[in-house]
Amino acid sequence: MGVAGTNGTEPTASRAGPGGDPFLRTQFAVPARPVTFLRRDRLVTHLDQALLTPLTVVHGAAGAGKTLLAADWASARDGPVAWLTAQVADRGRGVFWAYLLETLRRAGAGATADAGRLDDGLLTRLAAELSARDTPVILVIDEYDRVTDPEIADQLDFVLQHAGHGMRLVLVTRTEPLLPLHRYRAGGTITEIRNAELAFTPDEAADLLALHGLRLSTDDVGPLVERTRGWAAGLRLCALAAQGEPDPRTYLKEFEADRTTIADFLLAEVLRRQTAETQDLLLRVSVLERFCPDLADALTGRSDAEGVLAALHRQNAFVEYLGHAWFRLHPLFGEILRAHLRVRSPGLEAELHRHAAHWLRRSGCLGETLGHATAADDWETAAGALVGDLAIGEIFTGAHSRDLSQLFSRMGPDPASPATDLVRAARALARCDVERGSARLQRAARALAAQDGPSEDQLPDLPAIRLSCAFLEALAARLTGAPGRAETAARAVEQLRREVPDRLLEAHPELIALLLTHLGSVRLWAGRVREARAALTAVVDSGRAVATTQARQECLGHLALMDYLRGWPARAERKALATVTAGNGSGPPPAPGPGLASLVLAAVAVERDELDRAQALLDAATDAQHLPPDPVTRAGQAIVTGTVLLARGDTRAAIQAAERAVAAEVASPWAEAHTASVAASAHLAEGRPEVAVRLLEEAPDDEPVCLVGAARAQLAMGRPEAAAELIDRVRPQSDVGPAITVRATLVRAQLAAERGDRVSQHRLVSRALREAGRERLRRPFVDAGPWLRAVPLGALAEDWSPFGPTTPGGPGRAEEPPALPVVEELSGRERDVLGRLAQMMSTEEIAADLYVSVNTVKSHLKSAYRKLAVNRRHDAVRRARELGLL
Repeated sequence: MGVAGTNGTEPTASRAGPGGDPFLRTQFAVPARPVTFLRRDRLVTHLDQALLTPLTVVHGAAGAGKTLLAADWASARDGPVAWLTAQVADRGRGVFWAYLLETLRRAGAGATADAGRLDDGLLTRLAAELSARDTPVILVIDEYDRVTDPEIADQLDFVLQHAGHGMRLVLVTRTEPLLPLHRYRAGGTITEIRNAELAFTPDEAADLLALHGLRLSTDDVGPLVERTRGWAAGLRLCALAAQGEPDPRTYLKEFEADRTTIADFLLAEVLRRQTAETQDLLLRVSVLERFCPDLADALTGRSDAEGVLAALHRQNAFVEYLGHAWFRLHPLFGEILRAHLRVRSPGLEAELHRHAAHWLRRSGCLGETLGHATAADDWETAAGALVGDLAIGEIFTGAHSRDLSQLFSRMGPDPASPATDLVRAARALARCDVERGSARLQRAARALAAQDGPSEDQLPDLPAIRLSCAFLEALAARLTGAPGRAETAARAVEQLRREVPDRLLEAHPELIALLLTHLGSVRLWAGRVREARAALTAVVDSGRAVATTQARQECLGHLALMDYLRGWPARAERKALATVTAGNGSGPPPAPGPGLASLVLAAVAVERDELDRAQALLDAATDAQHLPPDPVTRAGQAIVTGTVLLARGDTRAAIQAAERAVAAEVASPWAEAHTASVAASAHLAEGRPEVAVRLLEEAPDDEPVCLVGAARAQLAMGRPEAAAELIDRVRPQSDVGPAITVRATLVRAQLAAERGDRVSQHRLVSRALREAGRERLRRPFVDAGPWLRAVPLGALAEDWSPFGPTTPGGPGRAEEPPALPVVEELSGRERDVLGRLAQMMSTEEIAADLYVSVNTVKSHLKSAYRKLAVNRRHDAVRRARELGLL
């Protein structure tokens, strides 16, 4: 090795230093590496590029490991390396150059010039002497950030420029050096290792901890690396502290930075090196996750933050630049500064949080506003920000719903204002505490109604606050089954939308989506099916924003329930399965999430006589406790639970489930009809047709499901004429599906059998089989009664049997598993394209027939293939026909 002070090249005779004083040998000594030093090959390889460029700069924060890196690299070099620690730079140019010439001599690099006469001639002679070398000398100057004299920098730059191939200069510094780096960078004559590259990776940190006797996995080390940002000194100090702990793994996860030697290091090496004004700024911004100069100025009451922060970042003083004029503190530095702030200025932290909240509120940073306002216990500002930004819907949906609920759970009974009452109401309604939520909501509404002269500060937020109040009114109306209240709230929202800035509505699409969901639900409860479908479909078709995912899923669940109630199980199944892809458009997982969708799928499984699957889906919906307590869902739960129990033979429990009261301000015609139908079917199964008739007579008139059930009960009582009159009232309608029409057809077949008309009976049973086969409906035949056993179903069913697996290959073979239904409704245009595809038309012919481009047809086909889970034209047509889409 040729490192100064480590080989025989140093002159044996002692030399006088500047002013006749001896040289301080420590300034030429390469720092020793500790036994726990970890050589990182990626950095050593990068430093090897120092041999290819005249200038190399290693700059990073205090304790980043830059000096040890350079020392390890220098010690491994075969050629001459001169090492100088620039602590003497503050003693003047003469002293600095005397030491620099001496370190070159000790490295055997000549340097015969006399530093006592520092002039242009000396620098010229030095540069000429170096340029004449065959082998370049590597000069490492550590702590170069101590060089603050621009003239020294100019002189060093002159020597480096004219030394040519004879010198390679390596500067180790906390800050960017006083050199024209832009010129070196433009010319590609500089090698740089920055703070970010010096940071330890998780694998390197694990190796470093292992050298300290701590064996941790990379997963365990990851959080520590994130917290320290891979800072070398922080990792080493943590490792040393953890060695004395009984549970090092837990210590490294939970240690308090301000109670470690890390605090001593950062306070001494970083904070106390700054001016009093800069220290004050750092302490004040420590309460912030991130900050910009304007925000820092607001907390300090000064106007110099921009220059101070930029300088701190250039100095690698643990101030990180995030871009767009935003900064943040190193996590550990921030922790320590906050602890120091509490000791130095008790009570100031809360005041700083309050000032930050008010500043951020004006800048539109809602999440940070809430964090700082709640940290200061300024609940008025926090609630005002949430409601004023139209973010009240985030309490009910989205990634932040749980965080917001926990955040505001700390809010006490004071203060009392419309905004705080609305937040309390929202939290209560989200917990399904309708009574408390409604009370808070009414108090907020009264305060808003009385507020006829708001101050200028309140005025901009008042429409948003009133809109938020109307939104919560719609939710309360849904939970209580009050359609009139919901419609009033919806009209208020429609009027207030024109007074609210568009940017707020665009930023929070979940609010209107949830409002329409509540409105659609309460309209459905009231039996206004067409209006309900319009509101629910508007949400489903509103796009795929993440914020509206939950609303779209709820709406699809309601639409699925509507299809099931009208006898369309396949349609209901598609919508229920689509709830799992409402947010991301990906393929379906095995089952949807718990809720109304699972209830619908359970009901569909009963129609197909898949009772084990039906029970599992019902359990998934009820056990997960994700069912909102709105009347629609509760009625759906009662109907489906009773249906499953009835199919499994537990008639008593089925009756109890169907008769379970659903609290609501108004009655629901479909809920009454379907619960009565379930209860009547159970009584009929127990041999009490007269009770079934009485129940169905009390149900709403002309509900097809009740008419069919009543006709069956009348037949069981031996009244075919009454049964025929009832079943004749079930007219073929476009909105009544096969689950109802198949049952009606079977009743007509039974009536034909009562008349002895076997031809009509067989024709009607055959029609029912064809219609049921398309949707694999078996339950209507199981429930039909013993008369059906005398009918030769095998001859009528062709290749499908409602009572068991029958295939063209013969009885006893397992039926082919049904193909997955589509997970998303086909659009009208996609159906048009598929219809023409079934007619063997080419893509070009379809485009011409529909007056669209070929690319548009291809896009529709691609979308239809995805929804049908196929890849080819033939398979798409076949699937569409199987699902009754063509």
